[in-house]
Order: sequence, then structure tokens, then C-alpha cells
Amino acid sequence: MIKPRLAAIDIGTNSFHLVIVEVDTNTGKFNILGREKESVRLGSGSTDMKHLGKDAMNRGIDALKKFAALADSAGAPVRAIATSAVREAVNQQEFIMRARTEAGIRVEVASGIEEARFIYLGILQSLPVFDKRILMIDIGGGSTEFLIGRGRDIAFDNSLKLGAIRLTERFFGDKDTESKSVKACREYIKGFMSTVTRESAQHKFDIAVGSSGTIMNIANIINIDRGGATDAKLNNFIFTREELFGVVGRILEAKSVKQRLKIPGLDPSRADIITAGAILLEQIFKELKLKEMMVSEFALREGIILDTIEKEFTLKEENHLGNLRLNSVMHIAENFRIEKEHSEHVTGLALKIFDLTGNLHKLGKTERLYLEAATLLHEVGGFVSHSQHHRHSYYIIRNAEMLGFTENEKEIIANVARYHRKSHPKAKHPDFAKLGLDDQQVVRKLAAILRVADGLDRSHTSSINDIELKQDGKNITFYLHGDSSNIELEIWGAESKKKLFEEVFEVTAEFKKAD
Repeated sequence: MIKPRLAAIDIGTNSFHLVIVEVDTNTGKFNILGREKESVRLGSGSTDMKHLGKDAMNRGIDALKKFAALADSAGAPVRAIATSAVREAVNQQEFIMRARTEAGIRVEVASGIEEARFIYLGILQSLPVFDKRILMIDIGGGSTEFLIGRGRDIAFDNSLKLGAIRLTERFFGDKDTESKSVKACREYIKGFMSTVTRESAQHKFDIAVGSSGTIMNIANIINIDRGGATDAKLNNFIFTREELFGVVGRILEAKSVKQRLKIPGLDPSRADIITAGAILLEQIFKELKLKEMMVSEFALREGIILDTIEKEFTLKEENHLGNLRLNSVMHIAENFRIEKEHSEHVTGLALKIFDLTGNLHKLGKTERLYLEAATLLHEVGGFVSHSQHHRHSYYIIRNAEMLGFTENEKEIIANVARYHRKSHPKAKHPDFAKLGLDDQQVVRKLAAILRVADGLDRSHTSSINDIELKQDGKNITFYLHGDSSNIELEIWGAESKKKLFEEVFEVTAEFKKAD
């Protein structure tokens, strides 16, 4: 059996990473076929990462072109996730558009919390810690992610705007290290850490696990200090508090990049930012009272792979989200006290229509997940006010913490829910307009299906229990099975909400009671 391949790109603030894998669809496991890394420094040269500079953006697009060619040669479709540099940039859409048009890569922007989840998924694949409660720490160029979890149960997560590049540009811009700058940097980190320190103290953990560039490089220095090989694998490597503090001391003694380059094991590409990264890790150890840390070679990119596998290959049931995503969606629904029976019934109808009309919409499992989430939450805005509740639904979904969904996916889901009633999607609507053209079309198709499904429970009595479809060219007839006492009202409801469906799919739709 030919095993499918996938590629994941981690668009980081400091570096871009590519991993290409081969997937066993029976087990959900994957084998890594190749890796590539490009030091891009996407977050350099701007004020607090609010703007992607021209040179940095060009470097990023060049890296994506290279990665796209490698993935294409391997026959691996690409999923690319961007983190803090793109997430915070006011001109992020320019980068996203250039990535699409010049490199052929669709970029998703992850929230800090979602970034932490991806990294956590990667770590669970690399270390024997699934049965342990772990504190995950990932230091990037622009942000640091924290998460406490056991297996798939996440107890705490947070993302701080602290990273090796961000701190370097704020405190060590001249590349030389001065004691006053070190002191100021420590105090700055301590202030940022207060929330994480307070909240993490409420959750006990068995082991701290670190990942990504800064931590990996410090672990490499420590390994060489122990007499290890320069190219040693560091997965599952453990270093102590004392070893870390010793390395940090040596880094601080080296006042310039030239001096730091003499430290055995230091990555030359990180010589100008390692000071800030080392201080940050040391301060994290102090604030969280850590005694040691285990290293994971897997991080964001491997988490992207696992998340994609779960979405595309390992769904056990076709009519519901994976546990993490479903739990997250249902948690929102419960918090905002939606009418559960109506919401779940409309969801069942929407998914049935989606499955019956595959030849029209030509969408896949991922879009089916979007429809399920949007339909379950389409009336959540009623918690605020019934008037304009579709708009309130958009706002709630867009700003909710939805584990398992990227920022772009939340935007799609929120828009689908927003258009379950009233106005059709229009280019002049700001929230719809900020989506890419392909995503806009997805919203239109899914909203069209949701509107019909919602109409089929006009009475809120769950009267329709099955749907059949007959298509004759451009004419579609939905045959409805259900409670005859209410079915006429449901037919009227669907007829009143079918216009978008007919426009999007260029058909004439009719609803009839089944014989």
C-alpha cells in the first residue's frame, strides 16, 4: 500500500522549518522523510514586531519557494503555520498573499494558545511522557509558549510576548552585552512572567519539557560540556538547573558575538540572539522553581503533522469533530446556554446535506469540520441578544478559545455562523472581506448549507429525521422524512432560506415530503 505524504512548515520569527513525512493511515503514526531549515529572521528590523520589513519578507518568501519545491518533489501537500512575527504584523495580509501567489503556499496564522497546542502535540509524539503531567516550555524568536497537560487533557496554557529576537532588539541591539542591559532584561522578563508563575503554581507537574532553538542550542552546549558528540541526538536529553546557570554565565561573560562564537556547541546563526534567549530560560527556571528540563526535538512542525493526520486520516466517525475540537466547541456552547436540542439537530441535518451534495460543493473532511463547528454554535449570539444574534455569534466564536482550530479556521467558522440568517456574504462586509478568495467561497458554500438546515428545523421540534436527494441536471429535490404534523412548516422554513444555496451552487432547489 502506498502511504500518503504530508509536509509541514513552521513559519517562525527566527527560522522557517520544513518537515516531510510518510503517514501510516491505520495507526496515525508518521515517519520523517526529510527536514530543512532556513534562518530567515522574519521578526528582525521592526519595532516590537508590528511590521514585517521588506527585506525580511523577501527572505521569508524565498524560503517558502524553496520549501514548496521540495515538498512538491516529494509529492507531499503542504500545511504552513505562522507564529508571532506574522501574527502581530499589521501587514500580515501582504505576506500571506505573497506566499499564496509567489510560493503557492496557503499560510494559516496560529494564535499563541493554538501555537502552544501544536507544540504540545509534537512533544507527545517524541517523548515517553504521555502518561505524565508535563510543563511544556517553548522559546521562540517572538514568543514563549507554556502549557501544562497530561495526554490530551490540557490544564493550563499561555503565550507571552517574550522571545530571543524580541528581547535582543529591545535590550541588546548593539550586539554587545552590558550589565545594565542584562539587569533590565531580567526585570522585564520577571514582570511578564508573573501571570504564568501565579497560574502554573495551581497545577502540579511531573517534568518540565523544553523545545525549539534556544533550548536546543543550550542543551547542545551542555552535552558537549559533558563530552558528548557535536552532532548528538538530544531528544530525551535532560539538563539540570546548575548546568543551565553555568552556560548562561559563560554566555554573559562573552561580551560580543565574536567572543560567543568561541563557546563550543553554540550555533553560529544564533550567536547574536543567544544572550537574550539564555537569560529568558534562566529566568523561567528561577520563576517556576525548576530543577531540570527534558528536551524534545519535536515541536511545532511535528504537531502540525499530527493535527493534520487527525483531521484528514484518523477520524473514527464521520459525523463529529475529534475529541479535542468537539470538547472545545461544546464548552463554548454550554457557556452561552444555546438551545442544545435544536443546535444538535440542525447540525445533523447540515452534515447530511453536506454528504448528499458532495458533487456540488467538492469540499472535504476539513470543511465538514468547519460546518459542524459553525452549526453547533450558530445561535450562540442569542446569549447577548436575539436581535442581530448572528452578528453576536460571529464575535463570540471569533474571540473564543477554540483548541484545535487556527485563527484562520476560527475566522471561517465564525463567518459561516454569522451568515446563517439575514444578509448573504458580501465583499463589502469587513470580516468576510479579510478572508482569502478560496476561503470566502468555502464560507459561501457552508453558509448556504447551514441556512437550509436551519430552515428545516423552523419549528425547533426536530421533526425532520431523514433527507433524500434527487438531482436532475440543475434541479434538486430534497425529500423529507419526519413528523407529518410539522413537516409543512419545515418545508416553508427551508424554502424561505434556500436562495443562497441556489446562487452558490447554480441550481434550483425544492423541498417535498417523502412518500
